[in-house]
Amino acid sequence: MADLIDVEVTYALPHRQLCVKLKLPPESTVRQAIDASGLLASHPEIDLDGENKVGIYAKLARLDTTLRDRDRVEIYRPLIADPKAVRKKRADEGKAMKKGGGSADET
Repeated sequence: MADLIDVEVTYALPHRQLCVKLKLPPESTVRQAIDASGLLASHPEIDLDGENKVGIYAKLARLDTTLRDRDRVEIYRPLIADPKAVRKKRADEGKAMKKGGGSADET
């Protein structure tokens, strides 16, 4: 077994993505990788026990998940607006569209 595993920790900001490559001991967890990345210190808005979720390659993961070699840990920002709620509000307001892009009220 390898002495260290390669792991990448990413955090996407609105206009750029931060990626930190690490070498960690085998059996390291998601939380340990995030702590080692230094992203928590440089971005105090990250709240792992609250609003921010984490994942490995776009699949949600728990902070105690054991990492494997070449895993990419992702820190997700909270959604500003729930896509389902936005669609429902738009539908409630009657903003239906007809084929061709015009208003549904036009005949």
